[in-house]
Amino acid sequence: MTAPEDKLGTLDELAGECEHWRRRGETAVLVNGAFDMLHVGHLRYLAGAREHADHLVAAVNSDASVRASKGDARPILPEDERVEILSHLWMVDRICLFDDLTVGPVLAALKPDVHAKGTDYTVDTVPEREVVAAYGGRTVICGDPKEHATTDLIGIILERFGRQ
Repeated sequence: MTAPEDKLGTLDELAGECEHWRRRGETAVLVNGAFDMLHVGHLRYLAGAREHADHLVAAVNSDASVRASKGDARPILPEDERVEILSHLWMVDRICLFDDLTVGPVLAALKPDVHAKGTDYTVDTVPEREVVAAYGGRTVICGDPKEHATTDLIGIILERFGRQ
């Protein structure tokens, strides 16, 4: 088993590892997201994704990528802390950071057997589904209903403590 501090890798390193797993007849699932202020929805998504393959790779949006998609107030936690938290979860085997607005380039490089997205998507609405299909992978939806979100947590914190 990989030690938590060894789970972060470059895209090239992880591409080699995914190919090694394929040669051994093992499968990989890729999840992606900011994973800012880790909450139970994240855990259920990760655990659900892990059920679809032997290994789970988490592609984590870099700070710049999160700011570009969610605005200058995000992320709350910097990328190194988000990676460190994920690295201690049993279901996460490997982690990579990415700067793009979509995870398409990561999927194209790693070619995981499965790309797992949360329940705020359907298979037909996953933006990268065609990238995955092009190399023969499949897209799955997993996790609990989208009842947990970092944005909602921020709202609760501001409501309870921000106006004192």
